[in-house]
Amino acid sequence: MSKSTVLALVGSLRADSHNRKLAEAIQLNAPAEVDVVIHESLGNVPFYNEDIDVEGQVPAAAAALRAAANDADTLLLVTPEHNGTVPASLKNAIDWLSRPYGAGALSGKPTAVVGTAFGQYGGVWAQDEARKAVGIAGAQVLEEVKLAVPASMIRFAEVHPKDDAEVVEQIKGIFDALAEAKAAPAAA
Repeated sequence: MSKSTVLALVGSLRADSHNRKLAEAIQLNAPAEVDVVIHESLGNVPFYNEDIDVEGQVPAAAAALRAAANDADTLLLVTPEHNGTVPASLKNAIDWLSRPYGAGALSGKPTAVVGTAFGQYGGVWAQDEARKAVGIAGAQVLEEVKLAVPASMIRFAEVHPKDDAEVVEQIKGIFDALAEAKAAPAAA
């Protein structure tokens, strides 16, 4: 069995972000046959502008993002909630990956959305918005993958998500759903 690659895009750019830590916990709890790669440079990707999205002249950070997404079997968006919606950095990544229209790196790519936020619902509004955006952009949204961890500022104040037994158990469910999504096209 070949290794599967999951590209994780973390919507928070903050070094000590709870969503970054959640992505790390997901990476640490990946099955042996899954390689989770956390993309490191969303903050370097310029805002999408069709004038700079010209073949041979695409900014290096945007080209690297597209290449990483093309190389991945699945995408995992890990998002906080900024003012009730998805952070600009993650929405910008979705915009870059959606182009060229109909043939972008998101086209048909199995994509899951998870996250944590300070509020009592764990950022579900942002997750719903991210699912909507990647679906419109052409991704195969894995609606059954759900992980919204509430009260992140309190819950992860002294405990890394990798050490939270409930979160680790939910992470296992993410990989089960990703494995099903990967197997589904082969079975069809």
